[in-house]
Amino acid sequence: SLLQEMSWPSMQVLILPVLALASLALLSQGVEGGAGSWLADTWSQAGQASKQASSALYKGMKDLACLKMECCSASWRPANYSRLEQLLGDNLVGQHIAQDMIVRAVRGHQRNRAPSKPLVLSFHGWTGSGKNFVSQFIADSFYKLGLDSQFVHLFIATLHFTDVRQAGRYKDQLREWISGNGSACPHNIFIFDEVDKMPPGVLDAVKPFLDHYENIDGVDYRKNIFLFLSNTGGKEITQTALDSWNRGREREQISVMDLEHLIAAGAFNEEGGLQYSRMIEKNLVDVFVPFLPLERKHVKICVRNEFQRRDVAFTEEMVEKVADELIYWPAELKLFSTSGCKRVAQKVDLLLEEEEWGKDEL
Repeated sequence: SLLQEMSWPSMQVLILPVLALASLALLSQGVEGGAGSWLADTWSQAGQASKQASSALYKGMKDLACLKMECCSASWRPANYSRLEQLLGDNLVGQHIAQDMIVRAVRGHQRNRAPSKPLVLSFHGWTGSGKNFVSQFIADSFYKLGLDSQFVHLFIATLHFTDVRQAGRYKDQLREWISGNGSACPHNIFIFDEVDKMPPGVLDAVKPFLDHYENIDGVDYRKNIFLFLSNTGGKEITQTALDSWNRGREREQISVMDLEHLIAAGAFNEEGGLQYSRMIEKNLVDVFVPFLPLERKHVKICVRNEFQRRDVAFTEEMVEKVADELIYWPAELKLFSTSGCKRVAQKVDLLLEEEEWGKDEL
């Protein structure tokens, strides 16, 4: 147990002040008459010192416990921006806008000692473009335990909010969960995945926690991070990327200014969790982050990364073969992967099994 692992010297540091105070109290009982005033003062001082010693003992025990168990402390929450930048640079493919905007937004909010509101980021784009990857990287760079941290809360629409008839109950549950965890620690990450599949109106329960309030019922929520992941706006993003390609414009020349207003309008009007949302209506989303559709060249990078992750020898012919297995849009151009890199790992599985089967046949 934790107490068994504590060394005697550390126990002495915590316990001896309390024992000394107890001895002082016993000795003071033998003092008579004229020393009454001295005794009263001494006893009062001893009482105050006892409270301080008890507080120190509690703090010491808590600090020792936090060496073993995750606590709401800087040691468990390094908030390493350099690591986030490196993770995005090494793993996020074809997303120059997202990589730049996310690092700057997260770093700016966390460096601000008194932010005016929580950081609210809304990720939009086709499936497989990297939205889940990014949310994982943020958790991994901010908390030692990453997504397993008790301060990272993941909500999945198709798992947690499946019945539109239960929208009222979902709202109550969300309020209780956010207020309870926000009270326990001022630094949390709340991730909402598949927002486009949530019943409309449920996210309005979150709105008060995103607003410019110094506190709600005595709790300050302004240092929390809220991430919303959605496929809404994907059509507008993809069409913009296609138009840019048709004009011969470099992909890297597409900016957030070209897309942010389209995403906000699409998210607000398309059916799903953000439809007619008060958080959009009240301008509480700090950044709408567009994830561009991935081209074949990006898919091939994902394929190479997957082979390298498995430490498997591969050829460019194998890379092309995996890339050929995916579906592209528009059909006549085969420009953008409709599933991004999401199915790459499964396609690599099939290819490697096919290679092994061929060896066995020989």
